Amino acid sequence: MSSFLEQVRYSGRRLAKLNIPPGEVTAALAGFTTLLDTVCGDRFGPAREQLQLVTAFTLNDAFYRVREAESQAFFGLARAAAEAVDLDGLLRRFVRVLSHSFQARSGRILFVEEPHPSYTEHGTKSQWRYPLGRGVLLELDFSTPYPWLPRELALLEAAGERCAAAIERARLQQEIRRLEAESRRAEEDERRRIGRELHDEAGQSLLLLRLQLEMLERHAPQALRPALSEARGVAEQIVNELRRMVRALSPVVLDRLGLERALRQLAGRFHKMHPAAVRLRFCGTNGDLAKPAQEVIYRVAQECLQNITKHSKATHINLSLRSADKSIRLSVSDNGAGFSAEAAGNQPMSFGLAGMRERASLLGGTLAVQTAPGKGVKVTLVLPRNSARVETNGQNSRTLD
Repeated sequence: MSSFLEQVRYSGRRLAKLNIPPGEVTAALAGFTTLLDTVCGDRFGPAREQLQLVTAFTLNDAFYRVREAESQAFFGLARAAAEAVDLDGLLRRFVRVLSHSFQARSGRILFVEEPHPSYTEHGTKSQWRYPLGRGVLLELDFSTPYPWLPRELALLEAAGERCAAAIERARLQQEIRRLEAESRRAEEDERRRIGRELHDEAGQSLLLLRLQLEMLERHAPQALRPALSEARGVAEQIVNELRRMVRALSPVVLDRLGLERALRQLAGRFHKMHPAAVRLRFCGTNGDLAKPAQEVIYRVAQECLQNITKHSKATHINLSLRSADKSIRLSVSDNGAGFSAEAAGNQPMSFGLAGMRERASLLGGTLAVQTAPGKGVKVTLVLPRNSARVETNGQNSRTLD
């Protein structure tokens, strides 16, 4: 009986994948029942009735499981499209969902110029190939000969349409992120240009003005010296403020000193303006980070210290930079006033940190803020060291397993 019911389950799954409606299968079973009536007559009535009920139940269960597996596949594809952070991650999740749905031995995505659907057998093994979008081919391997059935082909077609739409959205999002990154780079270049012009033009002119005022003060009558001294002091204040603006516009100190020493200098300048004690801790920072990552780390640290100066009453600040094989983590925490997490969006610091969070996301990183009234603020930035690698597969293709 167990062997018979297993065969019924297998046949039920194949019938479901052949798009045979359950009603037609029930009608066929009724025809067999009529044939048996002519042979058996009144004999074995209760046993035949029970066997018919068990067979019908097993077939309906097989149909249900096939439809449930299809629903789970579509749900998995929708979830993959919603949760994937990049195109490669999206395709990897598609491979896992479809491999599990069709119970394939293995699966991969091939990037080819003109993908076409195909079924091939290699001895006792078989392989499906089906396009999921422009230039994207799904390849599934099976340990037995397994030609696709109409329902499976329809599922592949529907999955291909969903995947193609999701892939196109991911490509558009990737292009948006690329344009945002280009915009950020252009912004940094413009900051450097403005900083250089302020330093070379306005800064030098103000220094010359301060020197001329000093010379005039030396040779001026006694009655004019106080006024000239005051004007010279104003010029010195403007020069100092201009230098501060130049440093804020472009962290040229990164190019001259490197990330670790630049952060130390930033903390030193902060300590001169704020009485809080600053504790620095660096672990594994060997200076091989890409320039955009260094700039984001420096900007986040700068923004955090500026917010502490303006809005916090902290007396102790911890700034740590830890590097691992795959990521680098910046943490800035203080024991200041903090604020309510619910009202975080209305805080003066939220706008600057929102910009930093956007910068981090462009590099595939995250920025988190932990705070509570009276508990201080902790800002954590995590950036990946390397972007996701994609193995090459031939001249015009790539493979994602």
